[in-house]
Amino acid sequence: MHLNRYKLISQESLMVFEFTSIGHKGNIIKIIQYTPTKIKNIYNLGFGDKDMQTGLINDLSVTDNGDSQKVLATVAFSIYLFTEAHPNALVYAVGSTKARTRLYRIGITNQWEAIEKDFNVYGLIDGDWKKFKKVIAYEAFLVQRKKL
Repeated sequence: MHLNRYKLISQESLMVFEFTSIGHKGNIIKIIQYTPTKIKNIYNLGFGDKDMQTGLINDLSVTDNGDSQKVLATVAFSIYLFTEAHPNALVYAVGSTKARTRLYRIGITNQWEAIEKDFNVYGLIDGDWKKFKKVIAYEAFLVQRKKL
Protein backbone atom coordinates (compact mmCIF):
# COMPACT_ATOMS: atom_id res chain seq x y z
CA MET A 1 0.00 0.00 0.00
CA HIS A 2 1.63 3.19 -1.21
CA LEU A 3 -0.24 6.05 0.40
CA ASN A 4 1.05 9.35 1.69
CA ARG A 5 1.85 8.71 5.38
CA TYR A 6 3.90 9.95 8.29
CA LYS A 7 7.23 8.52 9.39
CA LEU A 8 6.81 6.02 12.23
CA ILE A 9 9.14 5.70 15.21
CA SER A 10 9.12 2.42 17.12
CA GLN A 11 11.07 0.24 19.45
CA GLU A 12 12.49 -3.08 18.26
CA SER A 13 9.45 -5.22 19.11
CA LEU A 14 7.21 -3.05 16.89
CA MET A 15 4.46 -3.09 19.54
CA VAL A 16 4.30 0.71 19.99
CA PHE A 17 4.69 3.36 17.31
CA GLU A 18 4.72 7.14 17.47
CA PHE A 19 4.37 9.73 14.75
CA THR A 20 3.56 13.41 14.50
CA SER A 21 0.42 14.67 12.82
CA ILE A 22 1.17 17.97 11.12
CA GLY A 23 -1.78 20.17 10.27
CA HIS A 24 -3.61 23.41 10.77
CA LYS A 25 -3.84 22.82 14.55
CA GLY A 26 -0.10 22.27 14.86
CA ASN A 27 2.07 19.24 15.51
CA ILE A 28 0.31 16.52 17.51
CA ILE A 29 2.04 13.34 18.63
CA LYS A 30 0.06 10.16 17.98
CA ILE A 31 0.56 6.68 19.44
CA ILE A 32 -0.29 3.31 17.93
CA GLN A 33 -0.06 0.41 20.37
CA TYR A 34 -0.55 -3.33 19.86
CA THR A 35 -1.54 -5.02 23.12
CA PRO A 36 -1.92 -8.78 23.58
CA THR A 37 -5.42 -9.88 24.56
CA LYS A 38 -6.38 -12.89 26.65
CA ILE A 39 -6.75 -14.87 23.41
CA LYS A 40 -3.49 -16.23 22.01
CA ASN A 41 -2.17 -14.32 18.97
CA ILE A 42 -4.89 -11.66 19.06
CA TYR A 43 -3.66 -8.11 19.63
CA ASN A 44 -5.75 -5.02 20.23
CA LEU A 45 -4.84 -2.02 18.11
CA GLY A 46 -4.95 1.10 20.27
CA PHE A 47 -4.58 4.49 18.66
CA GLY A 48 -4.91 8.13 19.59
CA ASP A 49 -3.20 11.32 20.68
CA LYS A 50 -0.35 11.06 23.15
CA ASP A 51 -1.33 12.53 26.51
CA MET A 52 1.72 14.64 27.26
CA GLN A 53 1.11 14.41 31.03
CA THR A 54 0.91 10.61 31.25
CA GLY A 55 2.50 9.45 28.00
CA LEU A 56 -0.58 7.27 27.42
CA ILE A 57 -3.00 7.13 24.50
CA ASN A 58 -6.02 9.41 24.56
CA ASP A 59 -8.33 7.63 22.13
CA LEU A 60 -11.25 10.00 22.72
CA SER A 61 -9.59 13.25 21.67
CA VAL A 62 -10.70 14.83 18.42
CA THR A 63 -7.65 16.32 16.76
CA ASP A 64 -9.28 17.56 13.55
CA ASN A 65 -5.87 18.51 12.17
CA GLY A 66 -6.92 18.26 8.52
CA ASP A 67 -4.81 15.17 7.79
CA SER A 68 -7.12 12.26 8.61
CA GLN A 69 -6.33 10.32 5.40
CA LYS A 70 -2.61 10.56 6.05
CA VAL A 71 -3.13 9.53 9.70
CA LEU A 72 -5.22 6.48 8.69
CA ALA A 73 -2.61 5.52 6.09
CA THR A 74 0.06 5.71 8.79
CA VAL A 75 -1.94 3.46 11.12
CA ALA A 76 -2.53 1.02 8.24
CA PHE A 77 1.20 0.94 7.48
CA SER A 78 1.90 0.10 11.13
CA ILE A 79 -0.29 -3.00 10.69
CA TYR A 80 1.98 -4.09 7.83
CA LEU A 81 5.07 -3.61 10.00
CA PHE A 82 3.52 -5.25 13.07
CA THR A 83 2.27 -8.33 11.20
CA GLU A 84 5.57 -8.69 9.39
CA ALA A 85 7.33 -8.88 12.76
CA HIS A 86 4.52 -10.97 14.32
CA PRO A 87 3.28 -13.17 11.43
CA ASN A 88 0.84 -15.23 13.54
CA ALA A 89 -0.85 -12.16 14.99
CA LEU A 90 -4.43 -11.19 14.36
CA VAL A 91 -5.15 -7.50 14.91
CA TYR A 92 -8.42 -6.53 16.58
CA ALA A 93 -9.57 -2.99 15.84
CA VAL A 94 -12.61 -1.06 16.99
CA GLY A 95 -13.12 2.67 17.21
CA SER A 96 -13.56 4.35 20.58
CA THR A 97 -16.90 5.56 19.19
CA LYS A 98 -19.33 4.24 16.56
CA ALA A 99 -18.32 7.11 14.30
CA ARG A 100 -14.67 6.08 14.49
CA THR A 101 -15.50 2.45 13.79
CA ARG A 102 -17.42 3.69 10.74
CA LEU A 103 -14.37 5.71 9.70
CA TYR A 104 -12.24 2.53 9.90
CA ARG A 105 -14.77 0.72 7.67
CA ILE A 106 -14.65 3.56 5.16
CA GLY A 107 -10.84 3.45 5.19
CA ILE A 108 -10.82 -0.30 4.59
CA THR A 109 -13.40 0.05 1.82
CA ASN A 110 -11.46 2.84 0.08
CA GLN A 111 -8.25 0.78 0.06
CA TRP A 112 -9.87 -2.65 -0.33
CA GLU A 113 -8.05 -3.69 -3.53
CA ALA A 114 -4.64 -3.18 -1.89
CA ILE A 115 -5.66 -4.56 1.51
CA GLU A 116 -7.18 -7.82 0.27
CA LYS A 117 -3.92 -8.74 -1.51
CA ASP A 118 -2.09 -8.93 1.82
CA PHE A 119 -4.73 -9.44 4.52
CA ASN A 120 -7.78 -11.44 5.45
CA VAL A 121 -10.25 -9.00 7.00
CA TYR A 122 -13.25 -9.97 9.12
CA GLY A 123 -16.02 -7.85 10.56
CA LEU A 124 -17.96 -8.46 13.75
CA ILE A 125 -21.72 -8.28 13.38
CA ASP A 126 -24.28 -9.58 15.87
CA GLY A 127 -21.61 -11.55 17.75
CA ASP A 128 -20.24 -13.37 14.67
CA TRP A 129 -17.09 -12.78 12.63
CA LYS A 130 -17.82 -12.59 8.90
CA LYS A 131 -15.53 -12.06 5.92
CA PHE A 132 -15.41 -8.32 5.26
CA LYS A 133 -17.85 -6.88 2.74
CA LYS A 134 -17.84 -3.21 1.83
CA VAL A 135 -21.49 -2.41 2.48
CA ILE A 136 -21.92 -3.76 6.02
CA ALA A 137 -21.64 -1.64 9.19
CA TYR A 138 -19.46 -3.79 11.47
CA GLU A 139 -18.96 -3.46 15.22
CA ALA A 140 -15.23 -4.31 15.06
CA PHE A 141 -12.58 -5.69 12.70
CA LEU A 142 -10.07 -8.52 12.78
CA VAL A 143 -7.12 -8.41 10.40
CA GLN A 144 -4.79 -11.31 9.60
CA ARG A 145 -1.75 -11.17 7.32
CA LYS A 146 -2.01 -13.69 4.50
CA LYS A 147 0.74 -16.30 4.47
CA LEU A 148 3.22 -16.08 1.64
